[in-house]
Amino acid sequence: MSTSTTGAATSKKLWAAVVGQDTAVERLRRAAVEPVHAYLFVGPSGSTSDLAARAFSGLLLSGTEDSAERDNDLALRGEHPDVHEIRREGASISADQAREIVRLSSRSPVEGDRKILILHEFHLLAPEGAARLLKTIEEPPPSTIFVILADFVPRDLITIASRCARIDFHAIADAVVIDRLIGEGVNVDRAQEAAMAARGDWHRARLLASDPDLAARRQAFAAVPYRLDGTGSVVMRVVEELLGLIEAAAAPLVARHEQELAELEERIARSGERGSGKAAMGTRQKRELRRHRTDELLAGLATIAGEYRDALAAGTMTRPDAGVEAVHAIHHAMEAFAINANEALLLQALLWSLPSLS
Repeated sequence: MSTSTTGAATSKKLWAAVVGQDTAVERLRRAAVEPVHAYLFVGPSGSTSDLAARAFSGLLLSGTEDSAERDNDLALRGEHPDVHEIRREGASISADQAREIVRLSSRSPVEGDRKILILHEFHLLAPEGAARLLKTIEEPPPSTIFVILADFVPRDLITIASRCARIDFHAIADAVVIDRLIGEGVNVDRAQEAAMAARGDWHRARLLASDPDLAARRQAFAAVPYRLDGTGSVVMRVVEELLGLIEAAAAPLVARHEQELAELEERIARSGERGSGKAAMGTRQKRELRRHRTDELLAGLATIAGEYRDALAAGTMTRPDAGVEAVHAIHHAMEAFAINANEALLLQALLWSLPSLS
């Protein structure tokens, strides 16, 4: 690889979408020289490990860090015929999906002598799926390299994880997120607000930076403890308002999805392809909307919990034990939302139990 100024520029561009992960990127650049059969990228959602997987796949196929090179360009856009990205179709990666992964791994590459399988959300692999995949990941065909993405490594996957070269990614520091957003033209105040709300998730930060109602939504959640008066009518009204705000907050994501679909349809018209991937895109977009909604709820509840913590720290609560109980109740609710609990009912029950700060 060239060490000239031009080479450094193209190198940087290949990894440009990977934010705040210098150590991981350097390890991947070294690994590409003599790659092993499987890599496990471990890091939270929004750490850009998914974008690093595409860049790494391109590098494995092209042998160069020139992002304009065809293999790199197609891999970065998720369109390379020898880079297969597998996402769960249900609540977890099932045994049937695991069987399909095994089948894909045994197929010959379309263009070269190597193919890459990127497995998303591997921490959600069902135990029966893990049993099917263990041998394949441990000893894949010589032409196959696995790049496995997981938020964390649950106990059921320790054996598979031990067969992979592990690359760690971390939540992105607010300062890094702010700098990147400002570099993309976001004003300082909005960049700071988005970074604080995103909690280290770059994808969410970019989305929130385009949301003009972010500050108002945070203020609405912060005001909740002061609006409660012990009556069910107020609880019902507050819940309805909060869920309406969360619904409206999806507008930037919906707009991005519409643009993705339009671009896909344009490519289909240009190439005349069938089997265009529209169904897979629709499934992914639906999942992203669900995750966005959950993220909004979790961020809102964290804001409410912060109000009780501040009141406790300031010594303004007549019953400090009630404030402590409120914080615990909010965190229990956050855990319930993470497993797709009924939003309205859970919020109503939670707010009904919380003390007023007015």
